[in-house]
This record gives sequence, structure tokens and C-alpha cells, in this order.
Amino acid sequence: MRILVVGASGTIGRPLCAELATRHEVIAAGRSGRDVAVDVTKAESIEQMYRRVGHVDACICVAASGALDHFADLTEAALIENMRGKLFGQINLVLIGQRYLADNGSFTLTSGIFADEAWPGVTGGAIISGGLHSFVLSAAIELPRGLRINAVSPTMVADSAEEFGGLFPGMKPVAMDRLIAAYVDCVEGNGTGGIVKAYG
Repeated sequence: MRILVVGASGTIGRPLCAELATRHEVIAAGRSGRDVAVDVTKAESIEQMYRRVGHVDACICVAASGALDHFADLTEAALIENMRGKLFGQINLVLIGQRYLADNGSFTLTSGIFADEAWPGVTGGAIISGGLHSFVLSAAIELPRGLRINAVSPTMVADSAEEFGGLFPGMKPVAMDRLIAAYVDCVEGNGTGGIVKAYG
């Protein structure tokens, strides 16, 4: 398969690309992508990316992250800005990409644990992940040509625990190899409409 990985140079993207490259052709995309550049906050940039890469069998997004927030000071404007990349960017990868993926191709998005477990300081992230879950469920029954869609919902990644663990005391991280396996299963399997919880 030809697999487009958006966010290829990130913490998850690098090992994911390495694993997929053992069996597939991987196209690495990101703000300064190795193969193609894309800004997921801009629909026109996403369209240009798909036009440049041509035929692909799958698109995986591990780009963008929800910002931390302080509920007492949270505003509509801050929430909208937070949603621009991880929510609307990933949604646009599907809405635009459905015209470019091969028949029976797949989309795999990234949500997160905050859709299901409440933690302080991440209201925006919770809204984003919950919205992505609802989008995946709806898109799975609407996408044409046998296209599939799933979301991987990780907790904190073990590789980032040293940097971010202090912000989420008590949160058990997920091992990187287990997380990568979740993405691979979404691409190489046959399921659609799935929310794959990769928790520690």
C-alpha cells in the first residue's frame, strides 16, 4: 500500500513510519514534511498535499495536539483556535481526502483519552477528542467506495512521560509499541467506525 502519514516527524509519527515502511510505501507529510509539506489548519494546504502525492491507499494523521487550558479563563476564541488543527484539520483530511483515496482505502485519525476520562486543564482537548469520535462514527456510514475510517485514542505516550507526566499525575502511559500496533491494525485490518483505545 501507499500510505500517507501526516505528522510523520512527531513523537508517534517517526516510529509509525519506520514500522509501516517495512511492508508499505510511506509518504511522510507535515509542516516540514520529508516528502510533502502540509499545514493541517488550512483546507487549501490539505487539498494541495493530496494533489501532490497522487494515489494513496491510506491516510493516517498523528499531527497536531490540543493545547492545555485553564477552565476559569477559557474563552470561545481559545476553544476555536485549539480546534483548528486537531479537530477541523483531521476532519478536512477526510472530507477532502475522500476524493483522492483509492477504493477501499482508509483514514486513521488520532483523538485521545480525554474524550472518556476527565482531567483538569484539558477541556479543549476533551471537546476535540469527543467530536472526533462522533465524526468517525458518522463518516463510517457515509463514506463512498468502501472507504474506511477509524480513530486511535491514546493516553499519554510512554516516550513523553518524562516531559508531560507531571501535568497528569496518576495517568498510566501507553507503551509506544502497543500504540503503533493500534495504528497498524487500523490500516491493515478491515474495520471501520472504530475508536481504538490505546490506554496504559
